[in-house]
Amino acid sequence: MSQENRLEKTNRINLLFDFYEQLLTEKQQTFLKYYFHDDFSLGEIAAEFDISRQAVYEHIKRAEQVLDMYEEKLGLLQKHEQRSRELEQLRGIMESSSMSESDKMKIYHIVNQLQQLE
Repeated sequence: MSQENRLEKTNRINLLFDFYEQLLTEKQQTFLKYYFHDDFSLGEIAAEFDISRQAVYEHIKRAEQVLDMYEEKLGLLQKHEQRSRELEQLRGIMESSSMSESDKMKIYHIVNQLQQLE
């Protein structure tokens, strides 16, 4: 996996973790925090918990699958990203020098879309 892909994956897992942390077991929370937040290696985590690297890997993979399952069912990250895009569009329109009737309608439409996401 390239460095860029690893960074994207880490960022995605961290965002999913922010949304769904409380739905994970304590062990899943701990291993994901160590691995993705604190950048511990599998070996370091294994030594900390006196288990094999393979066991750590399996715990982390299972926790990732659980996060993906929650996102598939609840879509909190997807909704968050969509809200962010819509708000950015809104900011761009609002920063324009003049507000035409068309711009006002665009803002109204975006605000409605944001309300429907909640």
